[in-house]
Amino acid sequence: MTDELAELRHRVEVLEAEAEIRRIQARYMFLCDTPCPEYGVTGDDHRIELILELYTEDAAWEGVGEYYDGQFGRAVGKDRIRAHFERFWGEKRDPALVLNAHYLTSEQIHVDGGRAEGQWIHVQPWLYADGTGLLRSSRLNNAFRRQDGRWLITRTRTENVFIAPLPGGFASDFPASSVLMAPGPVPGP
Repeated sequence: MTDELAELRHRVEVLEAEAEIRRIQARYMFLCDTPCPEYGVTGDDHRIELILELYTEDAAWEGVGEYYDGQFGRAVGKDRIRAHFERFWGEKRDPALVLNAHYLTSEQIHVDGGRAEGQWIHVQPWLYADGTGLLRSSRLNNAFRRQDGRWLITRTRTENVFIAPLPGGFASDFPASSVLMAPGPVPGP
């Protein structure tokens, strides 16, 4: 009976770890969307700080492979990861980026005690103010560590799968900001 309880406990711990890692990865992607759908985010600096709360102090963020090596490089530690995001959101583009939404798929999470790795493929449309757009896809190979009772990201590694131009006017109706997460009464049936 003790062995069976220990096995069940281990299985529950793995399931809980996978669920928390899934939530962390989804939150990261959610915070990277444009416009940022999180209610109360006051600007890109605030958004960056919320993203950094998901990382360990010694974390690494890197783009790898022939397309992302030179475009993103490697940033180690929260200060350098912050600088990476400040460059991304600090650069004003013409035309402006008006929509960027991340869709995660092909998930694999492997938990080994207090460490884990996760792989995903993500697809994201990038739409610009002039009606042009791109569809981008990347593979993610990320690492996580349980620290002070919670899972955090220790490594974000991304590699390009493809970048494809979208036809002009691909999306005609999209909001300038998100109201979905705003607090308020829940509508009735």
